[in-house]
Amino acid sequence: MGGIFYPVIAGIVLLIAANLAAWLLLLPRIVNRKISRFQNELVNCHYDEVDVMYRKMRGWRHDYHNHIQALKAYMELAQYDEVKKYIDMLEEDLSAVDTVLRTGNVMVDAILNSKLTLIREKGIDVCATAVVPEDIAVSGVDLSVLIGNLLDNAMEACMRIPDEERRFIRIYIDIVKKQLYICVTNTMAGRAVKTAGIFRTTKTGDGSEPRVHGFGLISIDRIVSKYNGYINRQTEDGVFATEVMLPLSPLQT
Repeated sequence: MGGIFYPVIAGIVLLIAANLAAWLLLLPRIVNRKISRFQNELVNCHYDEVDVMYRKMRGWRHDYHNHIQALKAYMELAQYDEVKKYIDMLEEDLSAVDTVLRTGNVMVDAILNSKLTLIREKGIDVCATAVVPEDIAVSGVDLSVLIGNLLDNAMEACMRIPDEERRFIRIYIDIVKKQLYICVTNTMAGRAVKTAGIFRTTKTGDGSEPRVHGFGLISIDRIVSKYNGYINRQTEDGVFATEVMLPLSPLQT
């Protein structure tokens, strides 16, 4: 019986090893597909946000003629108080659709302005300074995914802070030492710890389990690596900061 038993066991072991090897070969492809799908969904989400903002602007421009006619009518009737009220209303309406920040790069303007609008709508205090050349080595899609992920993670962290007055995001983008420097700093509930290379929050503010930042961080790291850039994450109690450096010129081959 032993002569039959051992070959059977050996066959099962070989079958398991073969299946495991096949799975290990397929795993990177599966992960890459999931990350690619995640990035595509994120880009589509960004463009939807931008489209909403631009449709509001187009709507305001479409009504421009009607606004002028209304103001003329008030002026002809010498109803100057009504003129002032109407202008105040237009100013408030325009401030909601006007671009918040102009960096010099159309793609970055679109992503930053859409995200800044969302951040302010969530009641998060935000300070943003950005200068980005129009013609750089980083593709517009990669740049939008990178910045979008950074700000989405910052918003998530801020929204888990029970005290709304402590919610704050600082965005700084500029040219430093001939590289594009991106820094996003945000407050957070508790502190972040690194487990197996992945940041987890140790306190969520709502009593739930620590949350893993998954595909967002992976996407950021992959884009930085793609351009031979540099990334640094720092955390202290209540604050999380991410610094990214990307070459302005195309990579030399």
